[in-house]
Parts: sequence; structure tokens; C-alpha cells
Amino acid sequence: MTSVQDEKDTSRIVEMNWDPVTRIVGSLGIYTKIDFGAKRVVECHSTSSIFRGYSIFMRGKDPRDAHFITSRICGICGDNHATCSVYCQNMAYGVAPPHLGEWIINLGEAAEYMFDHNIFQENLVGVDYCAKMVGETNPGVLEQANRTEAPHAADHGYRTIGDIMRALNPLEGEFYKEALQVSRMTREMFCLMEGRHVHPSTLYPGGVGTVATVQLFTDYLTRLMRYVEFMKRVVPLHDDLFDFFYEAMPGYEEVGRRRIQLVCWGSLNNPEYCDFDYRTMEQWGRKMFVSPGIVVDGELVTNNLVDINLGIRILLGHSFYEDWEGMEKFVTHDALGNPVDARHPWNQHTIPRPAKRDFDDKYSWTMSPRWFDGTDYLACDTGGGPIARLWATALGGLVDIGGYVRSTGHSVEINLPRTVSKPAVTFEWKIPRWSNAIERNRARTYFQAYCAAAALHFVDKALAEVRAGNTRTWEPFQVPENAESVGFTEAVRGVLSHHMVIRDGKIANYHPYPPTPWNGSVRDVYGTPGPYEDAVQNTPIFEENPPDDFKGIDIMRAVRSFDPCLPCGVHMYLGGGRVIERMHTPGALGTIS
Repeated sequence: MTSVQDEKDTSRIVEMNWDPVTRIVGSLGIYTKIDFGAKRVVECHSTSSIFRGYSIFMRGKDPRDAHFITSRICGICGDNHATCSVYCQNMAYGVAPPHLGEWIINLGEAAEYMFDHNIFQENLVGVDYCAKMVGETNPGVLEQANRTEAPHAADHGYRTIGDIMRALNPLEGEFYKEALQVSRMTREMFCLMEGRHVHPSTLYPGGVGTVATVQLFTDYLTRLMRYVEFMKRVVPLHDDLFDFFYEAMPGYEEVGRRRIQLVCWGSLNNPEYCDFDYRTMEQWGRKMFVSPGIVVDGELVTNNLVDINLGIRILLGHSFYEDWEGMEKFVTHDALGNPVDARHPWNQHTIPRPAKRDFDDKYSWTMSPRWFDGTDYLACDTGGGPIARLWATALGGLVDIGGYVRSTGHSVEINLPRTVSKPAVTFEWKIPRWSNAIERNRARTYFQAYCAAAALHFVDKALAEVRAGNTRTWEPFQVPENAESVGFTEAVRGVLSHHMVIRDGKIANYHPYPPTPWNGSVRDVYGTPGPYEDAVQNTPIFEENPPDDFKGIDIMRAVRSFDPCLPCGVHMYLGGGRVIERMHTPGALGTIS
């Protein structure tokens, strides 16, 4: 390796890669160039090395099999896919479940959010903020944490921030182990409603096969109240931890920060309004218990699911596919007579063309979903799910869940009732100044409390149906010869849509779009980086000993804040790094490698 230096000004650019950062929909790789002189990431590419092909082998299948097949897309959030597929089928078949069936689905999905966000926050992303990790990467920060009193110690039981960090140490930390037990309990809650986790066995178009009894909902409620009590400690604990990072490392708000371009498709349907008819989707979409919405630069652009649907565009960019321009359009107009673009999922053709990875050309299997606002193709992200959901819900001001949850236009209020050892409490998630790593993680905690509060309302509603004798949970249906439909919901990590076209009673086109391609998309045809890439580029490096003993913790916090589908198997390849010498001369910027 040859070094070229200028005595006046020299900085060193080092290539460093993390591959794979494991997730379910493909294997995530993060390829960076870091300027250790400026302590900043100067370039990032996000790659996915696995092609799944669900959109290809769904063709010709019986539509009634769609939810069983697509739930296998993911081994973590498979129930979200099954739910979304069922919503999509309900629209195609013109069927709406009995109210009790929909309350059961909501209880199952709420339990899934509680389960998955808990295990990720405390047992996976939490490790990035534990004492062992902070001690290795920022020993000075750990020393400060040990001296800093926790403002909410009376609520969560840990005297200092250092005590919180030690409680998060993997396998041995007290809070780490407690969270594992909570995850078991919330998984049991899900199975009570939908039979099996993670591929539901009682979920069908038209409703569920769950036998609804007072005992069933009592068993769920018993576990839910224990979770409610747990959340009364978790919210103040994470507020203390995340606020400390801002205080201990001024400028830390820049880690993982990107322009606010958040998308939420809404979730948890209100059966009193939702009939799954596309023509009334604008109305029943706004009645969801988590509001849909597109938020750009802090402003709510729309919460109309019809507009959201029509604005989706699938751009190929630097991905391993051939364009389908000029090929058959399956859908020219929607049920309301609106024209449908050729790059909409209803009209997408998936034509894989593998190639050698080349960051100047094609480098990933992930396409580039964008939302078209009429002028620009926005590289929107989900922020890992909760921050987009809370932001859209807060701005929408449409939600009031039985007094348990209320959106105010600028915040979300969450009311948790009295439990065995703790009084009733109210938490308020307020719209933050930034969409960054810390705020994505903070929102995840608040959304857990949101789901717990909402589930209390769903239990109330389900029990009222059973006590009134309304125990039917499924409605029969007929499969049409031809139909176009869409299912919208929120997977744990963010937006999830299933678009289906039926011709001659069979699936002619089917495209599921989970949060992974939105967050992990590659540079599109306009050169716009995807959200992972954008969030990592320009992220400052706060680690105290780079580049000799560099772990890339700030980069990993930025990526993991998006919850890239359980990144628990991170393998880091450095190989000492490949050094590119950049020589700066007065009045010019040149690169010599």
C-alpha cells in the first residue's frame, strides 16, 4: 500500500464493510468509506445478497392460498404478511369479517408488536447501548454514565445511567433477562388469538377460526396486564438512557439522521367502519387505530390510502433486474377510475438478472420503492416502524381508542390503568426535532405502550361481543373470476402492502412490499440513495479509538435503529481496511489511490 501525503493537509479514507448484517428478507451488507480525519462516514452502499422470488412463483396459484404462502416470506413477522394477505383477499372477494373476528386479529397483531419490539429493543438493539459495548467503544462515556443519576430512578429502579447500561449486558444483565421472559409471555398472547407463531393457523379470508370464549380473552388479559406493568418501567428507563446520550456526546443527534420522509400505511382496522371495499378505503383507512400517513419535512402530506396507493412507484435503479417498460399493464385504472402507473406494484413484472456486484452499476437484489408526490420520487423510510406510525398518528389527530390512546395533532397520549403494584400513568410521545437513530429507538418503546393500551380496548370490545352472543368469527365468500385488490397494514418494522391481480380465478400478479425494500433500497435511477445508505452517509464517528480498534458502533446504531429484521448475527469484516489516500491542495480537491 502506497501512501501519498501533502504536508499541509491530508485525510485518510478507509473502506470498511459489515456483511452480513443479517435480516430475513435477504442478507444486509453495509459498505462504507470513512474519513477518520474528519471522523465521518463519507459514502455508504446497502446491499442485499439473496433473491427470494415470491412475486414470480405466486403466479397461477389459487388466491385462497396466498396468506399461507406469503407468511413464509419472513420467519419473524410472518403473521404480518398473513394478515396483510388476508386483508388483500378480503378486498378481492368483497367480504368483511364479523366484528369479533376483526377484534381477534387486532389482538393478535397488537401482541406481535409487543413481542417483537420488546425482544429487539432490549435483547438486540439494546446491546449497542449496554455497559460492555459502551465500555469498549466509549470508555469515557461509561465513566460519565456511572456518575450520572437517572432522573426516573424511582420509576424503573436503576440509580444511575451506568446501572441501566449494566442491566442491558447480554445474557447476564438483569433487565436483559427480564425482557426475555416478557417476550415469552407476549408470544403466548399471540398464540391465544391466532393459534401459532409465527405462521398463524387460524387466520383466513373472511375472519378467523379461533374459538372465542370469555376464558380465551381472560387468559390474554391476564398476560396483558403484566405487560402493562412492565411498560410503566420501560418507558422512563429508555427516556433516561437515550437522553443521556444526547448529553454525554454533543452532536449525537446527527448519528443516523436523515431528512424526514416517513411513511405509514396504518394498521389495526376498526371493524365498525372497515368493509375492505377499495371505493371506501379513504374513509375506513382514516378510522384505523394507527393512522396512515406520509410525513415530509414534518408535515402530513396525506392520510388518504387511495392517494397513498396510487403514489407507490417501483424503481429499479442499481438492482439486479431488467426493466419491464413497455410490457403488459395488468391494471390501467383503479375501482374509482383513477389511472394506475406502469411502475405501480399492480403492473410490476419481476425479471431477475444476476450480475457481479458493481457499486457504479448494479449491486443489490433490493429494488427502490418510492412514493411519487406528483413532482418528486421520495425515498421514504419507515424509521423502523414506530416513529413513522406515531408521527403520522400524532399529526392526523384522528385516533381516540376508548380513552386509552389519543392523538392530539402534535403528540400521542397513552393512558395505562392501575396495575398490581403501580398506579395509572400517562405517557406522551411528542414529535421530535429529528428522525435519527435515538428517536427511532425511543419511538419503539412508546409504541409498545401504545399497543398495550390499544389491546385493552380490543379486549373490552371482544368480551362485549361474546357476552352479547355474537360469537361468529368468520364470514363465507366466493372467489371472483377477475379482481384487483390491495392490503395495507404495518409490519413490525413498518409499511407492508400486498397487491394482487386475479384473472380467470387464479393469481395473475402478486407483489408483497414489506419495510425491507423501502428502508434498504439501493440508489434509484435518479441517483437518490436508499434510507440505510442516506442515514449512514455523513454519520459522525464518536468512537474513541478509531481506526486501530474500530467497531463501527455509531454506524451499527444508525442501521439497527431501522430494525432491519433481527440483525442478531452481525459479522464484521475489516481485514485492516483498505486505505485510500486523499490529498488536499489549496484551491483543488484531488484523489490519488
